[in-house]
Amino acid sequence: MSKVTPSKSLISFCSAVLPQEAGGPDPEDLAIKLSLYLNRLPKDFHRGYIAAVNLFDAISWAKYQSRISGLTFDQREELILRLHKNKITFALIEALKALVLLVNGSYSNSPEIAAAAAKNPPVREDAKLNTVTASSYPSISRCDIVIVGSGAGGSIVARELSSKGADVIVVEEGQNHTSQEFRENMPLDRFASMYRDGGATALLGLPPVIMPIGRGVGGTTLINSGTCYRTPDRVLDLWHNKFGLEFARKDLFNKYLDDAEATFQVGPVPLDIMGNNGLKAIEGATKLNWKTGPLIRNAPGCDGCCQCAIGCPHNAKIGVHLSVLPIACQNGTKIVTDLKVLRVITDGSKAVGIYSKRTDGSKVIIYADLVVIAAGATESPGIIRRSEISSHPHLGRNLAVHPAVAVAGKFEEEIFPWHGVLQSASVEEFHESDGILVEATATPPGMGSMVLPGVGSKLIDQINDAKHLVSLGAMISDGPNGRVFGKSRTILTYKMSDTDGSRLIKGIEICSKILFAAGAKEVFTGVTRKPVLKSKDDIRELKEVADYKELHVAAFHPTGSIRAGTDPQICPVDINGNLRGCENLFVIDASLLPSSPTVNPQISIMATAKAISENIVNLYFN
Repeated sequence: MSKVTPSKSLISFCSAVLPQEAGGPDPEDLAIKLSLYLNRLPKDFHRGYIAAVNLFDAISWAKYQSRISGLTFDQREELILRLHKNKITFALIEALKALVLLVNGSYSNSPEIAAAAAKNPPVREDAKLNTVTASSYPSISRCDIVIVGSGAGGSIVARELSSKGADVIVVEEGQNHTSQEFRENMPLDRFASMYRDGGATALLGLPPVIMPIGRGVGGTTLINSGTCYRTPDRVLDLWHNKFGLEFARKDLFNKYLDDAEATFQVGPVPLDIMGNNGLKAIEGATKLNWKTGPLIRNAPGCDGCCQCAIGCPHNAKIGVHLSVLPIACQNGTKIVTDLKVLRVITDGSKAVGIYSKRTDGSKVIIYADLVVIAAGATESPGIIRRSEISSHPHLGRNLAVHPAVAVAGKFEEEIFPWHGVLQSASVEEFHESDGILVEATATPPGMGSMVLPGVGSKLIDQINDAKHLVSLGAMISDGPNGRVFGKSRTILTYKMSDTDGSRLIKGIEICSKILFAAGAKEVFTGVTRKPVLKSKDDIRELKEVADYKELHVAAFHPTGSIRAGTDPQICPVDINGNLRGCENLFVIDASLLPSSPTVNPQISIMATAKAISENIVNLYFN
């Protein structure tokens, strides 16, 4: 472990949240580990975290004329519990506490995570990809087509266009990861290396929203749950009828979805590997006569190690790095890693290449006849702004993110929610009617304890009882409430509507009913004013006191920030994926989806990319 000296305030805060006297970790050791992780996060996030921690030392001094480190155990417990009950400091403590629990849980459970990763060999070998790091790549080169991003959108474009004989280069800001890394590396290292900003990407607003985004060869398909929903017909009708996307006609788009499903070898989660977390969700929903069942995933050979979110150690989850990109590379595609695109190079109103930088700051220019931006809904707008090729008023607007809340139920029997598939079962009773989709979602052991209520000794008791939990997530199909700002660095904002906020609270209510129906003895809601329900009768009070602006909200599926359509007033991209006002420049990723797909979007993105790739072939290859 690298040498680092944490501040006394950080050590003190760790000792207050997880007191060693009550069975918690050594606070100095935890603070060192937390500092090491903070060093991997954006500097502004790091500075803000430390400033907030210092605030609690100042509060301690005002009350006790002593820093937290000088307080007795009882004084620390009294202080942290009092501040946790205050509406303002509660939110701050919860935000700081989440990172403390992530770091502590990752380290304390790393032996179990490593054992699960090593239990079985990979079910398929790592793909043979034609990758080269930017440090070994020429400073100037030329190709037919350069694609920025190697995720669900960019990989499909590479496969389709290289199959027509095009010389394709894919540029990826992240690294090329292997299943050996996922079997050998510490869970927190895996988390930090594969997520943008170390997993600390956030949307500013009330409530603030945390949104983990994958970064690496394969994009977010590396670290998502593997869930594969077909785009609902009602969404396709909207895209076709309102936005004029011809390829969204159901008869056409369903063929593209068929191709994505075949590529990913999708199928339902087998009950024998699902795990108790999903089985309990199905049991509760069935007793309520609600529509439920196993999720459809791209993971043939999955053994239920519950590590999808930190890279599958068995190569069971078939992301695009194992399915689409190998074909593209067989066709001659080259993938350049560790290369950040600064801007698109233009000649008048025509794109002619990209200007990028290596990790050491040196520059790389790739000239191309066609440029495809597939960096995702949060990053693609910034590339376009830096390139000064579009001043469209809707660039970066209309961001939808699928806000979600977590609810956990405690059972008398041992559940071990991390023994099984990470995202395993769904409850769709309220999906079409209310836009609320419930999914049974666990995490690797220790990495999901942020849902647990309280601080101090009570929190430690809850952590010790985590094997008794069933964890559900309620995700809503939101309106276009977000925005992507910034050129040099992306800034995300999100103004949740009252309607969407009310649906999140209803999602908590739905999850609570499912858990009690399955036999939960109490439910942890994440609601500030009603964090614990002792029976289903408490749900009525929950609805009365819950404020969506105080919820802990995460999001996972950013879409729509450069939406496509026929109307040039509201759509920066036309129906062929071409950015208006710039020839030979296409946007082909989640950002062009004109509305929330209402479901986990990865095969919707893949299908859209295949459709637009066919348009490009018709325009340039015939």
